[in-house]
Amino acid sequence: MSHVVIKKELCKGCSFCIKACPKSVLSLSSDINNRGFNYAEYAGEGCTGCGFCFYSCPELDAIEVYS
Repeated sequence: MSHVVIKKELCKGCSFCIKACPKSVLSLSSDINNRGFNYAEYAGEGCTGCGFCFYSCPELDAIEVYS
């Protein structure tokens, strides 16, 4: 089953991945990471493994996609 892992401590909350996701399975958390940003989080289901979120993210290693 495809899924996304977002490393919340590396995320700056730019929302590029959220906008890029064709299935709308990513959103900004209401929680704040140690760097002071609301981070992106995966809904837990619905990912197709397309990788659009990965390729749109400017933060190296912040997103991993498994398909």
